[in-house]
Order: sequence, then C-alpha cells, then structure tokens
Amino acid sequence: MDDLNPNLGGCSMREPYALQVLGNEMEPEFPDRCIVIIEPNATCQDGMFVFAEVEGVRWFRQYRRDADGRERLVALNALYPEIDLTGLDWKVLGIIVQRNLRRKIKHYTYRR
Repeated sequence: MDDLNPNLGGCSMREPYALQVLGNEMEPEFPDRCIVIIEPNATCQDGMFVFAEVEGVRWFRQYRRDADGRERLVALNALYPEIDLTGLDWKVLGIIVQRNLRRKIKHYTYRR
C-alpha cells in the first residue's frame, strides 16, 4: 500500500515522474515549460524544492522552515506571495530531483 495515496497500491506510485512547469512562479531557476523530475517522498527539509498539496491545491514551491518552526512554501519569483502553512491541511507529494531545460539537465541533491 502506498503512503502517499492509500487507495493506490504497487510500486509505480513510488517511482520518479516528470511534470512540466507552467508559469513563471519559480523563475529564474525553473523557467516556464521546463521539465522537472519528482521523487515521491512525504517528508522534506528546509530549502528543498517540493511538489505539495495545500488544502486540495497542488503547488511547486521551495519549502522553508525558520528557527521558530514556522513552515511556508515560497515562490522564487518575488511577484508571488508565500504560502504560510500554519493551520492548513497540507502534505508533500514529492521533492524535485532534476530539471531539464532545452536538453540541459541539472540535478538537485539534498542532505537528509
């Protein structure tokens, strides 16, 4: 049984998958139309790029946790407001491990 979705089983839900970025919220690091590879994972640490669900809406953002334990999701483009996660129903669906942009690949590794 899969931890991310108890209604689905099998190993396929634990395999990395690709999504296309739509919009400029994560520019300049992740431009519109680039492809990201997501590793399913229900946990994250400060600074990780994540695919998360907040109150039923899915977001691609950077997870931030400050010294006081306040958690939020932040767009890299300053035009977009951060999402304060205090008191909200949210979960991490996966972490971004790779970006593909015009055949140029960049890997993201995180300390765990």
